[in-house]
Amino acid sequence: MTLTADLPLPSQPSLPSVPSLPSVPSVVSALSALGVAGGGVPARPPWEQGSPHWQADDVDPGPEPGVRPPQRPERLAPVPLVYRAWGDGSHPPLLCPPAARVDPVLAEEVDARLTAWAERIGLHAGHLEEFHATGFGRLITLAHPECDDPDLLLVSAQMNAAWWASDDYYADEVDLGAVPEALPARLALVSSALDPPPPAGRFTPPLNEAVVSDPVLVSLRSALAHVARHGSAAQVMRARHTTHQMYVSWNAYNAWRHAGIVPEAWRYLAARQHDSFYTSMILIDVVGGYELSAELFADPLFHRALTQAGTAAVLVNDLASAAREAGDDPDCNLVLLLAAERGCSLDEATREVVELHNEVVRGFEQSRAALAAVPSPELQRFVLGARAWLGGCLEWHDSSSRYK
Repeated sequence: MTLTADLPLPSQPSLPSVPSLPSVPSVVSALSALGVAGGGVPARPPWEQGSPHWQADDVDPGPEPGVRPPQRPERLAPVPLVYRAWGDGSHPPLLCPPAARVDPVLAEEVDARLTAWAERIGLHAGHLEEFHATGFGRLITLAHPECDDPDLLLVSAQMNAAWWASDDYYADEVDLGAVPEALPARLALVSSALDPPPPAGRFTPPLNEAVVSDPVLVSLRSALAHVARHGSAAQVMRARHTTHQMYVSWNAYNAWRHAGIVPEAWRYLAARQHDSFYTSMILIDVVGGYELSAELFADPLFHRALTQAGTAAVLVNDLASAAREAGDDPDCNLVLLLAAERGCSLDEATREVVELHNEVVRGFEQSRAALAAVPSPELQRFVLGARAWLGGCLEWHDSSSRYK
């Protein structure tokens, strides 16, 4: 089923006006219809237990609590977008919703659990204090305001921490062991870690040993096992496939760097849109305790809306990272690429990326308004969850030690 024809969006206005949206009471009513269980608790995947590929010593997500706090989808009810100052306040503001929930106590609980998990599986050994200070748990608490359950929030925190670890240890940080020439082979092994192939005789034990001896691979397997605890087989497969999609873009960056090519800004942005916070947002319904059907998730208009939200959020990441990455290879930051391509200052390039971010946010609002006619409480909740990600993501980037 296609919700609507996948036609080009209307041209964007020069001012930050947004289309008419459903009233807050109607949205709250739709979300309230989901209640605690949302669209029903997803079916547990049949392979979750008893598989020799998922071993307790390397996929330990921690104990599962017996009583869960209720979900709070009413917190997703949209409030007007605002222009928010960011950084040192010297750049143009970003158009974004405010963070829907700021809860330092819950954030610290999720961060404590995340750090304990990293220590158990051997991730970030020798760097745990720095890892804890980064506050990935705080990011997830800001980005999923409908959930007060630290275990469900930990699902997203672990997956995001594992994705970031593969970025640091495989792609970016030479001091942590990143080797550009080794990146494609390492990412290929990630595929086998996340999606174990069937037994292949004497060739299987070396693969199993390689997977359990690499803390990054262990973190990805462990995080995905926690997704499997709460999500359906379809949601787990969604996480796998989106991870593989993201790594295709990483191989493109790596190829440019290895060949000494500085890509055009448009080419980088095309890759970046598949290496964005879209990957993080696919877990919105898992954390929310419901499931958006595969048919609705794959619909072109919903896909465009989620991609717009993911792209807007990752442009915030580029803006927050630009000053820290200045002087390095510019091939993984739109601000630096624009400055190099046009021979302009970082301030001028920053202004253009801010303008692009705000345009993408307006486009997301237009897509969300079009989706408001779809009679699916799960879809409405998911789209509003993506909107909440925008506010939480900016709040986190503007305060995390990772970008200071």
